[in-house]
Amino acid sequence: MLREGRLDRGGFVETDFKPSGKGSSVETSKLEGLLAEYEDLEKRLADPSVHGDQANARKLGRRYAELTPIVRTSRELDQVRSDLETARELATEDEGFAAEAERLATRLPELEDKLTELLLPRDPHDGSDVVLEVKSGEGGEESALFAGDLLRMYLRFAERQGWRAEVLDATPSDLGGYKDATVSIKAKAGDTSPDGVWAKMKFEGGVHRVQRVPVTESQGRVHTSAAGVLVYPETEEVEVEVDEKDLRIDVYRSSGPGGQSVNTTDSAVRITHLPTGIVVSCQNEKSQLQNKLRAIQVLQARLQAAAEEEAEREAAETRRSQVRTVDRSERIRTYNFPENRISDHRINYKAYNLDQVLDGDLDAVLDALLAADRNERLAL
Repeated sequence: MLREGRLDRGGFVETDFKPSGKGSSVETSKLEGLLAEYEDLEKRLADPSVHGDQANARKLGRRYAELTPIVRTSRELDQVRSDLETARELATEDEGFAAEAERLATRLPELEDKLTELLLPRDPHDGSDVVLEVKSGEGGEESALFAGDLLRMYLRFAERQGWRAEVLDATPSDLGGYKDATVSIKAKAGDTSPDGVWAKMKFEGGVHRVQRVPVTESQGRVHTSAAGVLVYPETEEVEVEVDEKDLRIDVYRSSGPGGQSVNTTDSAVRITHLPTGIVVSCQNEKSQLQNKLRAIQVLQARLQAAAEEEAEREAAETRRSQVRTVDRSERIRTYNFPENRISDHRINYKAYNLDQVLDGDLDAVLDALLAADRNERLAL
């Protein structure tokens, strides 16, 4: 398992592209829905007014990019099926079409498998930027030095990817390492790729173990210590829409000190948001309409704050699940300096290019982790 809630997430239903046909109506309906969504996105993105809201335009663009390979593969699959049927019909009259039919028949299952994989449930945060934390653990000053090595490794990897990395906070150690550091890593400006920073970095959370001769060791003995890495998607701005069907609106007369009525009309407004029970009242404006509009604004702000608090709570739970304690026994990866070896224990990955990895060349190990995740989800 790569990390809790990632490698072992499920929800895959065998599609109609498999011989068994099991779940075919579900997957056919899903595909039709995605094709319709894609056409709708094309129309919306062609509307200049949509781009007035850059945040919304990026969100739509990212979703469009996510659906594009599905649509292209589906269309190619339809074309190959049609061409295969035609080639088989013509082959009865002209043997020259038999070879073409055989070629298309070979291509068909490849496209079916590709579409099946594309229809697997995606991690909704794959396009998100991330916040990454590195914390020293067991091993004292040596652990802090290793935490500094990990921090530099991730900063160099971000630079190789063209991402923007910013150290938000850091506590240096006496010998030049870090007791802890927090980094924001963002994709290139304007990047609408469905596979953002989180898609590559999401499996980095956990305990990283190092085996080497510390600078503080006078007798040349190899020591083992550990540092913890926390990584979680940045929470995006939460847009809250209020459905009037969810509101109970009461009107009453404004009152002053001691409950004294200050006007003779029912201009004060009390709004109850039924799903959450949040109650907002407003009586300071001159008219009932003004009080209602102001109360709805206040309600939206409170709902947004609640949504952001929930998102932060989920992020905190994600962090806790990644590293319970920075203990060597809970390692996900080992960096062995004497052998120049890096090992990821979750997928039995091993390579002897540790010096290159620490210089930011993480692509091979990250690709192996993503491939293991994909294969496990396909097997469900």
